[in-house]
Amino acid sequence: MIIPGTVAVYIPLLLAHDRTPASGPVFFLALALLGTGAVIYAWCIEHFAVTGRGTPAPIDAPKKLVIRGPYRYSRNPMYVGVLSVIVGWSVMFGAINLFIYALCVGTCFHLFVVLYEEPHLRRLFGHEYQAYYKKVNRWLPHLTGKFRKRTLS
Repeated sequence: MIIPGTVAVYIPLLLAHDRTPASGPVFFLALALLGTGAVIYAWCIEHFAVTGRGTPAPIDAPKKLVIRGPYRYSRNPMYVGVLSVIVGWSVMFGAINLFIYALCVGTCFHLFVVLYEEPHLRRLFGHEYQAYYKKVNRWLPHLTGKFRKRTLS
């Protein structure tokens, strides 16, 4: 919780320290983004602990590939949740610097996933990860006209 809390809450609030929160519909949009991101992150943690028998921390990584819950729709929903929170703060405070921060964090997430995490998971989980990789998008769910339920074994 320390790293995502720092990246998604502490730093954005430092960057927005002198700004007034939005009101009206913009405030509720910001709350929706903040709440959605927090729920996604908590849902991911629950699946890491229960299904994967681990945590997001590299020292206690999941022992089993987690492909349930939010991972049925995105290979990286935890990062999506964190970015949703950062964008929520940007909307809450009308702060372009927070939006730029979200873009920087998103770029770092993308590079980490592509250069380290995916190759590592391929080595660790082999064919199981490769099949998952082919079925589920890296960031956002597959959408084809209507929402499709993605099922994995």
